[in-house]
Amino acid sequence: MSTFSKPWKTNADDARWMRRALTLARRGEGLTRPNPPVGAVVVARGKKIGEGFHRFAGGPHAEVIALLAAGKKARGATLYVTLEPCSTWGRTPPCTDAILEAGVARVVVGATDPNPKHAGRGLDLLRRKGVQITTGVCRAAAEELIAPFTKQQRTGRPFVTLKLAQTLDGRIADTRGASRWITSPESRTVVQALRRRADAIMVGGETVRADNPRLLPQPDEGRCPLRVVVTASGKLPPRSRVLTDDHAGCTLVATTATGARRWARVKTAAKIWTLPARAGKIDLAVLLKKLGDCDCLHVLGEGGGKLAAELFRAKLVDELQLFIAPKLLGGDARPAIGAAGWLLKTAPALEIMDMRRVGPDILIQAKPMKKKSR
Repeated sequence: MSTFSKPWKTNADDARWMRRALTLARRGEGLTRPNPPVGAVVVARGKKIGEGFHRFAGGPHAEVIALLAAGKKARGATLYVTLEPCSTWGRTPPCTDAILEAGVARVVVGATDPNPKHAGRGLDLLRRKGVQITTGVCRAAAEELIAPFTKQQRTGRPFVTLKLAQTLDGRIADTRGASRWITSPESRTVVQALRRRADAIMVGGETVRADNPRLLPQPDEGRCPLRVVVTASGKLPPRSRVLTDDHAGCTLVATTATGARRWARVKTAAKIWTLPARAGKIDLAVLLKKLGDCDCLHVLGEGGGKLAAELFRAKLVDELQLFIAPKLLGGDARPAIGAAGWLLKTAPALEIMDMRRVGPDILIQAKPMKKKSR
């Protein structure tokens, strides 16, 4: 038990050290499923004495790594952690045990555990043992960091980020189907970072047929996200890279019973998922629930236009990352949102959260607006 009983108040340094913990946590995105990314910093007398982040599921948690780095200096120190420390046994011991053993005087937390079974439990345990607790420091950023984990915990489905790259007139490919490259190298660098954050990258079969993408981040930095191809017909070139490269075992082909029959005699390491269909289209809600059951926290949808439309139509998009290039294609070039559209009064409405320049392009980050209850 800590020998420190002084009451603490949030101060300017708390936000500073929590921002450092958040920066560390981001390094683990795309690596930790089914766990969320977490960062931690140990501070004594205004100086950092240890830090760490959760690197992979089954490995030591961020708090443990930071406390080990701090060693004996952790006694009487303050621990900053982006998420409430765990208090139950899983693949690793409870972090609350490590905190108490280290003699930490104060724990500062960004977000509480979104799992209803665990929310507040770790903090209550530490309080009872005499550790001073401060919560809600940089809360918005901490909750945004774990939004995929929160979504999967509460709904069973992963968080869906939809990425679109389009021209000023809303086109994602020209009349011949060419889409490389609409946006700039700078935008494509940002997209690679988005891929490294995701547990799965999802595209429609038309994208695979037209572009033959690898759907892996470059550089991967140790990541190999699931590659999900949605194709009701099951028509995919057997030599597609997602089906034949060294990571084919990380490819999922989501298709119908009719589409699955096309693959009965095809040799591939890819997994074939047979899913229900509505009006000839894959039921995307069922697909996402199945991905959630496989501990997938974050899906990055990369198109094409028909898949984007169906995700919006099913109200499955949590976040839109829209890259707009200063180009025009016009004519019959492919629209960013394909298939049948909406009437104005029923059109999906979005709230713009951020807008910035990326090279010559514009990146708009938006979230679907929730309907106000009357």
